[in-house]
Amino acid sequence: MDQVNVTVNATNNATGVKDEEWTDSVAFKIRTAILLLIVIMAVLGNLLVIVSVMRHRKLRVITNYFVVSLAFADILVAMVVMPFNFSVQFYNEWIFGTVICDLWNSSDVYFTSTSILHLCCISVDRYYAIVKPLKYPIKMTKKMAFVMLAATWLSPITISYAPIFMGWYTTSEYIRTRVQNQCEFKVNKPYAVISSSISFWIPCTIMIFTYLAIFKEANRQEKALHARAGNAMLMHRHSREVGDKNGALHINATTPTKDRNILKMKREHKAARTLGIIMGAFILCWLPFFLFYLSTSLCDTCEYPEVLTVIMFWTGYFNSALNPIIYAYFNRDFRNAFKNTLACAFCSFCRRNSMDSDALERLDRRSSTQLRVPISSRRQSDLASL
Repeated sequence: MDQVNVTVNATNNATGVKDEEWTDSVAFKIRTAILLLIVIMAVLGNLLVIVSVMRHRKLRVITNYFVVSLAFADILVAMVVMPFNFSVQFYNEWIFGTVICDLWNSSDVYFTSTSILHLCCISVDRYYAIVKPLKYPIKMTKKMAFVMLAATWLSPITISYAPIFMGWYTTSEYIRTRVQNQCEFKVNKPYAVISSSISFWIPCTIMIFTYLAIFKEANRQEKALHARAGNAMLMHRHSREVGDKNGALHINATTPTKDRNILKMKREHKAARTLGIIMGAFILCWLPFFLFYLSTSLCDTCEYPEVLTVIMFWTGYFNSALNPIIYAYFNRDFRNAFKNTLACAFCSFCRRNSMDSDALERLDRRSSTQLRVPISSRRQSDLASL
């Protein structure tokens, strides 16, 4: 009886181990598929943004210079930063050595800071376009846009590559005890406060106050526009009644210049709304990470599960794949440009395949003709010999 119980327990234990292994295998495959999907979406989506702006003249405005630069930064995040984090999740250890570890951590800090500085530049651009429209053509020129982009790309070096490769970002104990097969981003308290302030808290504060001013002014302009439209309609109705009584012609209250200004204002408001949604998505994706990063860096005794770090990192990385989706859903100009670019790419692919198939068909015909010629000539020689 005891032997039977031992056998049953052994069978149950083996079954439980197999079920646990199968569950772990399924979870691993699902996690791998999700992470790969984020990488692919980030690369292809932001590439679509860049190509669409290059192909469509309507999208070549100063604001979209920052959008294209942001898309390029997101592509670099997907190609330079995400694969190393993915490898850690796949192999469950760091396999590239300490130098590449420092390079990866530096790139992660650098591109995160670059992304939010791009959004900060976009918020300043929209602020001048809507709140101070008369100063916008003077202040926001192409030269000024390129200067802002240069500052956006160069300034994050001061909190990423320089302090990390010089060893200023961490503690002396971590430098002494670090091992080859681990890549932790162990920072000291001054670096945690300074880096998070420069790369997130200060730009985020500027963006919030800027967009509050933008939406306040946009609402004021919308109310003024509706009031002006109502007054124009009353004046138009009154002039028509007077004209009908006196038998005179009445003149339309609207002019082409006024219509153009109204359309331009509406377009600016739509662009501000879209970019405001992008800013909100960025904050929602990165705010949990920076709260986690700052709290764990300042608290020496705090403990947290490893899976929480993975979720925080990849929630932030997902923002690089989210921006093109926001453009496609909320901005009609980008949506039409995306459709046109994808249609052209698909048609070019189909045309190239059809050309390849036609070339193969011609090659087959030529080959069959060359094969038939010797056979016919051989038959003629055989008949001649007879």
